[in-house]
Amino acid sequence: MNKVDLSRYDNLWFHIGAGKAKAIVWYFVNTFFIHCGWNPSSGLRVRLLRMFGAKIGKGVVIKPSVNIKYPWNLSIGDYAWIGENVWIDNLTKVKIGANACISQGAMLLCGNHNYKLPTFDLIVKPIVIGDGAWVGAQSVVCPGVIMHSHSVLSVGSVASKELDAFSIYRGNPATKICERVISEA
Repeated sequence: MNKVDLSRYDNLWFHIGAGKAKAIVWYFVNTFFIHCGWNPSSGLRVRLLRMFGAKIGKGVVIKPSVNIKYPWNLSIGDYAWIGENVWIDNLTKVKIGANACISQGAMLLCGNHNYKLPTFDLIVKPIVIGDGAWVGAQSVVCPGVIMHSHSVLSVGSVASKELDAFSIYRGNPATKICERVISEA
C-alpha cells in the first residue's frame, strides 16, 4: 500500500496569475488593510481590491477582517455583501453575482488536494455564486461549486456540488430542503 509522501509534492504547474512582486505587495496590503479588523471603511477595501485587479460593481459592501487570497481572480457584482471574517481562498476565479450575500465566517475554497495520490497534488476549480444567492454564516463552498441564482446555503453547511436556483440547502454535505420563495415586503 502506498503512503502519502509530501517530499514529492510539486505544484510548479500552478501560477497565481500575477507577478511575484505584485503578490508580495498584495500580501501586505491584505494583511494591513483588508484582513485587519481596525479598518471600518468598506470603500477603502473596495478601492484597494480594484487597484489589485478585482472587478467590483457599485454599492458593494465588504466588512472588516475579510481575507482574499488573490484579488485579480475575484469578480463581485453590484450591491453584493461580504461579511466579517469571510475567507475567499481564490486560487482561481471566483465570481460573486449582484445582490449576493456571503455571511460571516463563510469560506469559499477553490483549492483542494488529491488524497488518492501519494504526492497529494493540488486541485483548483473556480466558484460561481449567482445573483441573489446567499452563503450562510460559517458555511463552506468547495472547489468547482456553482450556486445558481437566488440559491441559499444555510448556516454551517458545506456545498460540494451545484446548487439549484431558488433552492435552499442545508447540512454536510448540503442537501436541498425546499424551494426559496421571495415575496414582496
